[in-house]
Amino acid sequence: MGITVNQDNTEQWARLFNQALAKGLEEVGLTAEGYAKKKCPVDTGRLRNSITHVVRASEKAVYIGTNVEYGPYVELGTRHMKAQPYLRPAASGHRSEYKQILKNNLGGS
Repeated sequence: MGITVNQDNTEQWARLFNQALAKGLEEVGLTAEGYAKKKCPVDTGRLRNSITHVVRASEKAVYIGTNVEYGPYVELGTRHMKAQPYLRPAASGHRSEYKQILKNNLGGS
């Protein structure tokens, strides 16, 4: 008794996996972005409104951040101002939720 392979579906499965992963990373990015915006201190709203995410599917990663020049000073603090972290808690404080999002998108239960 042997196994006969009539068609190699490896490329199709890899493509479907990558699509599901990209979708999951996008969902993680949107979720993390929401947590960062909730945690972000607000004066004018500029910093909060600048928070966004970028999915890098080739790296199997999603990045959240801001391009506002004073964003790092708010996150990390200065000698004149205490730190008010908003990005790190959004990224690391919800790991189990992010894992579940990826699991759901990849067909896990």
